[in-house]
Amino acid sequence: MLFIRYESFRQYIRLYPVNTALMAVCIAVFLVMVATGGTGAYRLIDFGALTNVEGLNQVWRFITALFVHGGWSHLLFNMFALFVFAPPLERIFGHVRYAVFYIVSGMLGNLAAVLTADREFWIGVGASSAIYGVYGAYLYMTVFQRHLLDQASRTTVYAILVMGLIHSFIVPNIGYWAHIGGLAAGFVLYRIMGGSIAR
Repeated sequence: MLFIRYESFRQYIRLYPVNTALMAVCIAVFLVMVATGGTGAYRLIDFGALTNVEGLNQVWRFITALFVHGGWSHLLFNMFALFVFAPPLERIFGHVRYAVFYIVSGMLGNLAAVLTADREFWIGVGASSAIYGVYGAYLYMTVFQRHLLDQASRTTVYAILVMGLIHSFIVPNIGYWAHIGGLAAGFVLYRIMGGSIAR
């Protein structure tokens, strides 16, 4: 089973330094927010959230929003997904390509969210667009490179996607277009960036 983590804490850091750094930044940003005034809407914007507020829709927010979270449950849910499911992809890609894949798929997921925003005041935060990019890579493997995943792992990929997308649509204030955009971006980027040479 690809998604069971057997590593010790030190092994995890050594084997998956990029993923460790991504989680560390998310946690650090959230703790600073909590310690300096909380996670209200305008605090999220101050820390780099995506928004459609005029004058605050800078391009760099497509990246910074990946490291900002709106509450403890939001943070913990995303960090659990990142901790469990992303390491095999860092191993397949290598550290640098994995970092590029993560950031680009997250940015494209965020772009999908911005382009489909239909509210007068909208905020987008969280690592989930990039995490769905990771899921998109596994979906590509499941469809086109079945030899890379055992049956249990392929079943897990399908279950994650079905439950995750259902959850995205039925729970209020979840950016489901960011999830869908990230998923599509990850699927395509995996093929472009090295899916054909993954082993």
